[in-house]
Amino acid sequence: MSCTNNPEAVKKLLENMQSDLRALSLECKKKFPPVKEAAESGIIKVKTIAARSTEILTALKENSSEVVQPFLMGCGTKEPKITQLCLAAIQRLMSHEVVSETAAGNIINMLWQLMENSLEELKLLQTVLVLLTTNTVVHDEALSKAIVLCFRLHFTKDNITNNTAAATVRQVVTVVFERMVAEDERHKDVVEQPVLVQGNSNRRSVSTLKPCAKDAYMLFQDLCQLVNADAPYWLVGMTEMTRTFGLELLESVLNDFPQVFLQHQEFSFLLKERVCPLVIKLFSPNIKFRQGSCTSSSPAPVEKPYFPICMRLLRVVSVLIKQFYSLLVTECEIFLSLLVKFLDADKPQWLRAVAVESIHRLCVQPQLLRSFCQSYDMKQHSTKVFRDIVNALGSFIQSLFLVPATGIPSTTTNQAGNNNSGGPTSAPANSGMLGLGGGVTVLPAFEYRGTWIPILTVTVQGSAKATYLEMLDKVEPPTIPEGYAMSVAFHCLLDLVRGITTMIEGELGQVETESQSTTETASSPAQSSEPQDFQSVSDQMDKETVSRAVWEEMVNACWCGLLAALSLLLDASTDEAATENILKAELTMAALCGRLGLVTSRDAFITAICKGSLPPHYALTVLNTTTAATFSSKSYSIQGQNVQMISPSSESHQQVVAVGQPLAVQPQGTVMLTSKNIQCMRTLLNLAHCHGAVLGTSWQLVLATLQHLVWILGLKPGSGGALKPGRAVEGPSTVLTTAVMTDLPVISNILSRLFESSQYLDDVSLHHLINALCSLSLEAMDMAYGNNKEPSLFAVAKLLETGLVNMHRIEILWRPLTGHLLEVCQHPNSRMREWGAEALTSLIKAGLTFNHDPPLSQNQRLQLLLLNPLKELSNIIHPDIRLKQLECVLQILQSQGDSLGPGWPLVLGVMGAIRNDQGESLIRTAFQCLQLVVTDFLPTMPCTCLQIVVDVAGSFGLHNQELNISLTSIGLLWNISDYFFQRGETIEKELNREEAAQQKQAEEKGVVLNRPFHPAPPFDCLWLCLYAKLGELCVDPRPAVRKSAGQTLFSTIGAHGTLLQHSTWHTVIWKVLFHLLDRVREASTTADKEKIESGGGNILIHHSRDTAEKQWAETWVLTLAGVARIFNTRRYLLQPLGDFPKAWDVLLDHIQSAALSKNNEVSLAALKSFQEILQIVSPMRDSDKPETPPAVNVPVPVLIGPMSAPGLSRPFIRTDSIGERLARYPGSEPSIITDEIEDLNLWWAAWNTWYRIGSESTKPPLTCDKLTFIPSQPFLTALIQIFPALYQHIKTGFSMDDLQKLGIILHSAVSVPISSDASPFILPSYTEAVLTSLQEAVLTALDVLQKAICIGPENMQIMYPAIFDQLLAFVEFSCKPPQYGQLETKHIANAKYNQIQLFAPAEWVALNYVPFAERSLEVVVDLYQKTACHKAVVNEKVLQNVIKTLRIPLSLKYACPSETTWKLAVSSLLKVLSIGLPVARQHASSGKFDSMWPELASTFEDFLFTKSIPPDNLSIQEFQRNESIDVEVVQLISTEILPYANFIPKDFVGQIMTMLNKGSIHSQSSSFTEAEIDIRMREEFSKMCFETLLQFSFSNKVTTPQEGYISRMALSVLLKRSQDVLHRYIEDERLSGKCPLPRQQVTEIIFVLKAVSTLIDSLKKTQPENVDGNTWTQVIALYPTLVECITCSSPEICSALKEALVPFKDFMHPPASKVQNGES
Repeated sequence: MSCTNNPEAVKKLLENMQSDLRALSLECKKKFPPVKEAAESGIIKVKTIAARSTEILTALKENSSEVVQPFLMGCGTKEPKITQLCLAAIQRLMSHEVVSETAAGNIINMLWQLMENSLEELKLLQTVLVLLTTNTVVHDEALSKAIVLCFRLHFTKDNITNNTAAATVRQVVTVVFERMVAEDERHKDVVEQPVLVQGNSNRRSVSTLKPCAKDAYMLFQDLCQLVNADAPYWLVGMTEMTRTFGLELLESVLNDFPQVFLQHQEFSFLLKERVCPLVIKLFSPNIKFRQGSCTSSSPAPVEKPYFPICMRLLRVVSVLIKQFYSLLVTECEIFLSLLVKFLDADKPQWLRAVAVESIHRLCVQPQLLRSFCQSYDMKQHSTKVFRDIVNALGSFIQSLFLVPATGIPSTTTNQAGNNNSGGPTSAPANSGMLGLGGGVTVLPAFEYRGTWIPILTVTVQGSAKATYLEMLDKVEPPTIPEGYAMSVAFHCLLDLVRGITTMIEGELGQVETESQSTTETASSPAQSSEPQDFQSVSDQMDKETVSRAVWEEMVNACWCGLLAALSLLLDASTDEAATENILKAELTMAALCGRLGLVTSRDAFITAICKGSLPPHYALTVLNTTTAATFSSKSYSIQGQNVQMISPSSESHQQVVAVGQPLAVQPQGTVMLTSKNIQCMRTLLNLAHCHGAVLGTSWQLVLATLQHLVWILGLKPGSGGALKPGRAVEGPSTVLTTAVMTDLPVISNILSRLFESSQYLDDVSLHHLINALCSLSLEAMDMAYGNNKEPSLFAVAKLLETGLVNMHRIEILWRPLTGHLLEVCQHPNSRMREWGAEALTSLIKAGLTFNHDPPLSQNQRLQLLLLNPLKELSNIIHPDIRLKQLECVLQILQSQGDSLGPGWPLVLGVMGAIRNDQGESLIRTAFQCLQLVVTDFLPTMPCTCLQIVVDVAGSFGLHNQELNISLTSIGLLWNISDYFFQRGETIEKELNREEAAQQKQAEEKGVVLNRPFHPAPPFDCLWLCLYAKLGELCVDPRPAVRKSAGQTLFSTIGAHGTLLQHSTWHTVIWKVLFHLLDRVREASTTADKEKIESGGGNILIHHSRDTAEKQWAETWVLTLAGVARIFNTRRYLLQPLGDFPKAWDVLLDHIQSAALSKNNEVSLAALKSFQEILQIVSPMRDSDKPETPPAVNVPVPVLIGPMSAPGLSRPFIRTDSIGERLARYPGSEPSIITDEIEDLNLWWAAWNTWYRIGSESTKPPLTCDKLTFIPSQPFLTALIQIFPALYQHIKTGFSMDDLQKLGIILHSAVSVPISSDASPFILPSYTEAVLTSLQEAVLTALDVLQKAICIGPENMQIMYPAIFDQLLAFVEFSCKPPQYGQLETKHIANAKYNQIQLFAPAEWVALNYVPFAERSLEVVVDLYQKTACHKAVVNEKVLQNVIKTLRIPLSLKYACPSETTWKLAVSSLLKVLSIGLPVARQHASSGKFDSMWPELASTFEDFLFTKSIPPDNLSIQEFQRNESIDVEVVQLISTEILPYANFIPKDFVGQIMTMLNKGSIHSQSSSFTEAEIDIRMREEFSKMCFETLLQFSFSNKVTTPQEGYISRMALSVLLKRSQDVLHRYIEDERLSGKCPLPRQQVTEIIFVLKAVSTLIDSLKKTQPENVDGNTWTQVIALYPTLVECITCSSPEICSALKEALVPFKDFMHPPASKVQNGES
């Protein structure tokens, strides 16, 4: 209803007024005419105003006295109806603010009258209220009168009126002050001259105040007077007043209008001078009162504490402290001290309750508490108010638990703190608590030593909503429910903690951000020129210092009391929510102390939480020692009372949720964890998680506790260090309820998050954390010594977690972290060290994979730092640790191999550190790493590391745990060499760069650069290291390794040697190859000859490898072959080296010693190498000849072609064309480079070696036993095969002596027998006439010589005879095989060859020399055919020697070992003679052939009339064939000898004739059987002899009478014999009758008849003078006998007879005179 100028409203007002007046006049018409008149005139007045005025309301206000008058009169009638109507009308006017001051005064006076008459009381109050609230026209006296009116209505008999009046009074008082506030607001821009107020001037001195302010001042002053029971100054007319009402009004004014008192000195003065003394005075009964003491001494009943007053006083005090603390510092100190006293145990319960409520009101105002602290606690001689308040709360809570039997507080509680005194507890309560099942709900409560106090919900957290301070209607003290005071006190503590911490942390945060920003501005150069910034920085610092002092003081003042109270409550709490709150408070305090750096208090709070987490009396040294250090005695004083630091009481009000083992060296049974322990544990985790940065040294406490809890709960570390629920390993196993089981994952998760959050800690805090973990771990290590129990791995696991999350700044913690883990890795307990290694390797891997800034590739120092612990692990002996180390290396290689860079030496060092004795699995893993390196990472590593790779690979080759690894490592060396070859240029460049740098450093330091093979360039040194490593492996004890290494070594030198500098070859030859040869020779010659049964496991060993000696033999073969091959293929490189001849000699020496070794395999191979270095063997030459026995079947090394060593699957590319070689070595002259050795000395050295080998190896043994070593056929063959090629080079100087030497060797070699084991291979069967390869070789050698002589100069021709001698010696072998020393040999046919009996001692078998001798003979014939006329051949009687030699088989004839021999001998003789006889005739005069003729005659004689009997099984055809051979010989005599008788010695011719004669007389040998005779008669032969004889006899060439005599004699003998035969035949024919004669007799007759016819023919042909007359006579005398034979029955004889008779016709002519025939 505010006054508006709205015409509508105005119009309505006017209408209402008129209608009110009309109504009034109507009511008063009868009884009160004056009133009626007044009303009517009023109507007119209103109408007039309405008509005239433009501003109607203003006009109304001006005339309000008149307008109101009729209504006042109406009220005066005291008629209820009229009065009500009038009051309503007046209210309407007021509400439109059309009442002037005068009118208002009149109205109040009228209301006063009504009041005194007790009329319309409620309406009155309403009217007053409207009057005062709608406008401000009522002042001063009028106002006071209106207020007094309301007061008086408050004290009527009517309850409703009273209450309404009370409310009205409150409203009016408020209105008065509100007016003042509004007035200040209006005048706030006007600056007043302050008037000095003298301190003690008159109370009414209010002249300076403005009107509204004055009213307010007067009102407030009188309220104080009234409460003090004094007379008011201004509120005149008051009759009665109550103190409670007064106090309520005072409180409301103070509470609602604090600014009035703070802004106006007058009011402040009232506060200090009037209100405070009043309050203190009114408090006195409460202070003096003691419960239970006698009150009769004081007569006044007021002295007993009166609840309504007391409660209102406390409310006033609360307001005073809250609003006017700054004005009333001293007074507040008194009030606060009083409050603290009210909490004493001897005060009434209700008083303590309201006091606690009041304190609660303070506790929710942290700024206020801060002011207390600054004003009192921090001043020197002042009461420590803040500390007292906190301690009082503590004592109060404690006193509630220690309920004494009497009124005096019991002193026995002092013992309560001892850890062990549990005191008997009330059993039912206990069991009731423990027995709680599911469905029962339990009242939240505290329970301590039998005292049970429920927890009530008293207020919302953070607001101090009081219960008893609000009971303004109660007069009697209320009964306080059990637990109420405790609950409020509990909330006080919580709010206090929350308030302080929130406030200080807020300010701390502000200070930190401000200081950051200011330091930033100060440090930025743009603004540093302005000095005020520095000023502000220093101000800032001062401000901060001051604030910090206040904060520290606040904490120091309250922490002891808080901790004591909270610990007690924590122990007593049976309610989860309460526990949670207590723990939260302890946590916030701990964090705050930490932030402020108050170590003692921080540790004390943390210790409390830790103790809460562990079972009671748990022996954890850290906690006990720390607390002891914190509180020198366990108790400290609060307000003179001795309050113990309460340790957890032994009884448990909690459900046991877990049973586990304590972590101790000797576990003492089990311990139980309650749900409260778990709750505390979670708080502890929370604390560490959120406030890790401020924990500092208390990490030790926190982590030690967590470790024990984790242990009891049986959490075990999993991957990455996170703890997972695991079963306890031993002891009574951990029992966990389902409640905990669900919690465990959460706890383990929080635990992990706790360490994850360490990444947000600053460096210092992080170090605290690491140190704490390390010392925990050390303790765990100590406990784990000497037993194999499961150790606590908490610390190690958490070190790992912490390291992993702090990778971004790993450098600052790496050393302490890894240093400690390395210690753990050496621990004897396997679980412990396993985890140490797990942690360490995980950290290293994580460190290397982490994305550092700058990246590792640019931060080599960090990379080496990270890898270093990996290397340190190599010093640990435990194999499990080393396995982890190697697995780590493997994973690093797989993930980070490309970027290891400078870390390579470390990584390779780890692999190389594995020793032979460290077990197969370790070596295997390490080797896996190495394989990975070689296959994938050679290109990415610095070239300087390549040498390390070679060393490491070599060292694996030498490990003897696992053969496969050794072999594969050799394969790796090959791969490495291949890599060097492919990347040669790049490697060389990088190494040279590095070398230059090192050289420079060395020069600066003045030291000599030291590396192996120094003068060689670095790339060559790398190769030499590789060769040296392979060289070491070549003399490994294991044959397979030696073989593989040897093959690899020679293959690499062969394939890649071209990369080496020329000068380096010197080192290769002397330091690598010859050194290796020496070692191999040494090892081979000293090797054991004992038989090895099997090659490990059940591998059978071939008999050719079943002794160490045989196995070494293979190595020797391989090595020698390799070296020889290098000499052969790289000769163009080696020859220019200065000492090539020396090297050549050494090599030859090696070949010689190998060739003479008593091992067939080695000796043969040595010769192959010999062949190779003479460049006379094509690589595949001998390996595929069938006659090489398997025992010595060593394939000759193949120069080019796929290698067979493991891992060497790629064929070599040989880049060796002459042109390329030239290009590669520009300095060398082309003339040197040729595949032949130019230097004769080298060849002669080779010849001497060859001769030594030959003479030594073929020398027959002196003694003969089963073990005599006899060189094998392949060896001898190879030896002899070398000669022809060698000879090509030395032929110019080859002398007769040399030929002699050669001859001896050839002869000895052919004489060597073979063992019966080998014979089947060398001689396919003894019946076949085949030459062995050795014999072939011998003949080839001689052939080469002979050809050379043939085309050689004249002086060489003298060697022919020697060659003939040699060959003829071989021819003799056909009849008498050579002896080999004393060795007993058997003919091959009877040698026992038993294939099954492989290992029987060999018997020696002489070869079948026939084929060889025969071939030699053929060679002789050929040669002789070519050389018969040579002077030397003539002079040296070669022909005679040939005949002499042939005589042997010819004389033996059928007795020869082989029949081919004599046949060949005959044909050879015929050939030789056909060439030789003309030569002999030519030289007849010189006498050079004299001795030959008798030899020849004897030879003919021995052959034609042999003493040997033909074998029985000779067939007729054979016999006839043989006979034809004899005939050939006779033909030769008839053609080549007899015609030239004049040039031939006479006695020789005589011998021949005799022989022919002997042949032609066909005498029958008596020994023949009938059947044989016909064959055995050599008819043709005899006939031939006879013819020849005849021919020779009648030829006109007969020169000597002796010859003639011989033939004559021969004839007469022949004729006589014919006569005899014929006679005998006729005789027998007659006797035999029909029976035919024996075959041989018939033959004989036929022969005789033929002879006769032949003779007659011959005689006819001859000149008559040549025939003796006597002969004719004998011939004719035969005729009759012949005629007698014609009766014979045999047709054959008849035909022969016919032939014989026919020639006789020439004798039948008429008889003449008798002339003597023959000698005329």
